[in-house]
Amino acid sequence: MPFKSRTPLIAALVMGVGGLGSAAAQTLGSPLPPGAKPPATASQPSGLPHGQGAGVHSPLSPFAPLPRRDDVVAWSTLTDITTTVEKKRIVPVYPAPVAALHQKTLRLQGYMMPLEPGENQRHFLLASVPLTCGFCTPGGPESMVEVRASKPVKYKLEAVVVEGTFHVLQNDPYGLYYRITGAVGVE
Repeated sequence: MPFKSRTPLIAALVMGVGGLGSAAAQTLGSPLPPGAKPPATASQPSGLPHGQGAGVHSPLSPFAPLPRRDDVVAWSTLTDITTTVEKKRIVPVYPAPVAALHQKTLRLQGYMMPLEPGENQRHFLLASVPLTCGFCTPGGPESMVEVRASKPVKYKLEAVVVEGTFHVLQNDPYGLYYRITGAVGVE
């Protein structure tokens, strides 16, 4: 399938069906103040997204939360952003710790959302929480990363770890905030 025919799917997944609605500045992802570290609890270790909205692991999920790993970037870092309105568009405002990740080789752990058919994936979205519906996104663009793999990554329902060059996107036409290129699967 040519790239051009997949791009509406990415845009629909990231932006949702309803479009942007009213264009007011908003805070996404984390109910904590910017830079605050979430406290560790018995049910949810530190470093995992907290709160009640999209992009937060539901305690009712049949999948376990992501296990804590020190070798990956925490989703709480990536979701700790704000947005602003510029020329009738909602754009992300990245704090310094997120902006510093641009063009760095790093690892990220998450759940695969395939964008192509097949067991082995070269192009997919990696989400902070597992899918609970095949027609819904598990969160907003702050809780998903587009992955372009140099070697196919085998699809599985459990969390995967990928390593590659991380890109913090300033003006992506599909509404994405993050991308990893040259990615490979890591055990």
